[in-house]
Amino acid sequence: MPIQPSSDSPTAAFAEHRELLFSVVYNLLGSVADTEDVLQETWMSWTKRHEQAETAEIENPRAYLVRIAVNRALARQATMTRRREVYVGPWLPEPVVSRSVDTPPVTDAAAPALQAETISMAMLVVLETLTPLERAVFVLHEVFDYAHTEIAVILGRSPAAVRQLSHRAREHVHARRPRFQADPRVRRQVTEQFLAAALGGDLTALLQLLAPDVTLWTDGGGKARAAGLRPILGRDKVARLLTSVATRPPKGLDIHYRHVNGDPSALLFSEGSPYAVLVVDLNPAGDQVLGIYAVTNPDKLSHVS
Repeated sequence: MPIQPSSDSPTAAFAEHRELLFSVVYNLLGSVADTEDVLQETWMSWTKRHEQAETAEIENPRAYLVRIAVNRALARQATMTRRREVYVGPWLPEPVVSRSVDTPPVTDAAAPALQAETISMAMLVVLETLTPLERAVFVLHEVFDYAHTEIAVILGRSPAAVRQLSHRAREHVHARRPRFQADPRVRRQVTEQFLAAALGGDLTALLQLLAPDVTLWTDGGGKARAAGLRPILGRDKVARLLTSVATRPPKGLDIHYRHVNGDPSALLFSEGSPYAVLVVDLNPAGDQVLGIYAVTNPDKLSHVS
């Protein structure tokens, strides 16, 4: 029988906070693969720290681990920026797929794993327009409720500088993404209606469903079908493009409805393999589609099942 780590061992402490660390880092990077790499680096730093017998005991493992993970994530941003510079077409966050939309949500507010789902695909796209430091402050303060003084310690900045970063980030985000949350049942209904119209090539239905200023992002990474090298803007352009795509549907199409980054969304499979993750964002009235996010890059769908 394997030996279980004691409750105060480095392994147990890291395991206790791993879900929180994943949530924080993923919301900073938008990439599952890079998040896992950062967590591995954090684990190595954590164990190395414990191997140094002369080092004083860490009083607050959670704070220590978050600080290491956040700063490792910020360091990784430079590498990710270089990758994005040569990326083919629009870049979208790697989707985090969770429970079926028919499965009741877990209501335990203390479960840190759920925090990764609280930032929608649309919000993550907006966060991409922030500087790395602004994004870190916004995520830590607005999503995880860290005080500015705590964030200052994590980032090695003064509280005044953190407050300034927070104010700038909040204004930037709210100008591009007003605060509202569509009813999950309405989002599910609109997603189903949208897919039926798009896959059926029903131009009239699409024109009714799409907001005048709708935007379509398709992330194929140059490896899968995508709508173009830039986002498509405007109801007429998006509707006509979607109806043209409907004439070439994937083989053996199967649709599953799951939560993607916390929102009811659609997973499309072609002959049993992941084909696309589709997320629709609604307008504040909840009656039209304002944003369409389609991830078709197979590298970003490798963990989808």
